[in-house]
Amino acid sequence: MPLYTNNVTLGTAVQMVVPPRSMGQEVHLHNMTKSSNEYIHIGPSNINLTNSVHMDPGESMVITLGPGDDLYAFSDPSGIELGILAVIQD
Repeated sequence: MPLYTNNVTLGTAVQMVVPPRSMGQEVHLHNMTKSSNEYIHIGPSNINLTNSVHMDPGESMVITLGPGDDLYAFSDPSGIELGILAVIQD
């Protein structure tokens, strides 16, 4: 199974953090900050503060994406780093 890794510095604008693939993906996410009240918001391309799931500082999360699915994120405040490890199913 191929792996995809990336660290993304997020801003307050929504951006794609995991691109779509032709195969499913098991995506491991980690909010790299340790400071309090620095959140990462995750969801589809239309996410905002009221409809997103957020990750607390230091929190990890695993999401399964189907073929062709992508994932978006933004941070509050700007400048938070998101660690990504995606296991691409083959």
